[in-house]
Amino acid sequence: MALHRSNSATSRAVRLIDRFGTIDQTDGGNSHRYSLSADWTGALGRGRSKGLLYAVDYDLDLVSNFSYFTDAENGDQFQQIDQRRVYGGDWSWRTSFGWLGFDQEFATGVQLRHDDIGKVGLYRTIAGDRFETVREDAVRQTSYGVYGSVDTRWSERVRTTVGLRADRFDFDVDAGLAVNSGRESDSIASPKFSLVLGPWSKTEFFFNAGKGFHSNDARGTTIKVDPTDGVTPADRVDALVDATGMDVGLRTALVPNTQFSFSVWSLKLDSELLFVGDAGTTEASRASERRGVEASVIWNPLSWLIVDADLAWSRSRFGDFDPAGDRIPGAVENVASVGLAIDHPSGWFGGARFRHFGEAPLLEDNRVRSKPTTLVNLEAGYRFWQRYKISAAVYNVFDSEDNDITYFYESQLANETEPVEDIHFHPVEPRTVRVTLSASF
Repeated sequence: MALHRSNSATSRAVRLIDRFGTIDQTDGGNSHRYSLSADWTGALGRGRSKGLLYAVDYDLDLVSNFSYFTDAENGDQFQQIDQRRVYGGDWSWRTSFGWLGFDQEFATGVQLRHDDIGKVGLYRTIAGDRFETVREDAVRQTSYGVYGSVDTRWSERVRTTVGLRADRFDFDVDAGLAVNSGRESDSIASPKFSLVLGPWSKTEFFFNAGKGFHSNDARGTTIKVDPTDGVTPADRVDALVDATGMDVGLRTALVPNTQFSFSVWSLKLDSELLFVGDAGTTEASRASERRGVEASVIWNPLSWLIVDADLAWSRSRFGDFDPAGDRIPGAVENVASVGLAIDHPSGWFGGARFRHFGEAPLLEDNRVRSKPTTLVNLEAGYRFWQRYKISAAVYNVFDSEDNDITYFYESQLANETEPVEDIHFHPVEPRTVRVTLSASF
């Protein structure tokens, strides 16, 4: 169970309140997530099977205010409710066999998930008390998936994987505004292919390509009118959206005690669904394309010491022309991470982690950008009497005043007469020390 507190601030507001303060003191909320699962594995015929069953009870009650007082009379605070139960299961089977003298491995599986959302709602509030319902719906969503793949070793230096996945989604929306109720279904097939060449001198090369998908908000697949006024026509969205990706690169262990990998990748999305939280509407965004380069290294100079580093750069753009611009707001362009992990036989353990998130455009035309975020965390601990360990962790060691996430939009403070475009942000946590004592049985 968790308590949520809204800490969104705007650049001009920090002159009036503390960086970790809140403009609306009545923001906040609660949530819980309880889960129960069972899994098993065992022999089945000439192969091995694995199974999983799970159930989840989830509840969210969150009151937020992102734009403050654009409604001078009532304010802009709103409440989000999500009450759902999730049931599902996975089953898979894998077996090895020979074909025309080549080693083969076949894998297949099925997946099932049902979301029973008793209430998903958006309400306008004043000091946490509702005075208007923007929308309140019940949704039942069921997804089914089946997949299969064949791994083939054609020689000591050539391996391939060919796979196919099929998915179906059924949506049943019982909307508070009856005209937006309805049922919708969609299916999609996702092939994949992988090629590995090598190793030569402890180095192998790989190529992966395939299709995937993402599902959209069920309410967007049946919507007919804007729920805020019940009249304005609203465009429906596709239930499932195609994604096409590929990557090519290499992995090597040529340097002793070191593993290095490098890849170039791309990802294309036909569209993405944008949910406008303060209006309760859904809209499909434009098609997008992302390309990038990633490199990682793991160095294990001693049995109890590991050093790792990851670097990533990406270029993200909307695929079609629009006078507003082609940048994808919030798409970070570079990420870096360096870590040190110690697990000494004497019982001492610990580590350090440096993380850097680069700038990101906040508008499609790139005229406003977020600042980078850099954090360093440390941990040290000791194991004793085999069952117990004590540790101390320091988060944000240098007490950075960077931001977790940044947005750019209009808001209005109580002393302002009209909305103002500004940067809004969630600050990173200040320097924090946590001590933990744990026991295993």
